[in-house]
Amino acid sequence: QVQLVESGGGLVQAGDSLRLSCAASGRTFSSYAMGWFRQAPGKEREFVAAISWSGDNTYFADAVKGRFTISRNNAENTMYLQMKHLKPEDTAVYYCAAATQVTWIVRNAGVSSWGQGTQVIVSS
Repeated sequence: QVQLVESGGGLVQAGDSLRLSCAASGRTFSSYAMGWFRQAPGKEREFVAAISWSGDNTYFADAVKGRFTISRNNAENTMYLQMKHLKPEDTAVYYCAAATQVTWIVRNAGVSSWGQGTQVIVSS
């Protein structure tokens, strides 16, 4: 398993951009597919984006397509979520996740590691 720590959350206005980072410990980071989930108050945790171990394949929830991008730097054991044109409905705690298969992240079934979460608040 890898240990995951998110950072970069904060309070922004609608239309702003924000970049989240996920730092992973361990020498096996490059063998994991990675992803982001979010959980808004009173709602279930939902899938946001995923990236394959190589970075060649990415997946996004419909709600964020065209606004969010996901990337990773295996040399630095770090994954990113670039969020643009933020909306109040993007307000949530964002969690970093790791799994051996990218489809397991997309389906939220088989995630092996979670971060502690970082809060994003988008004001209108």
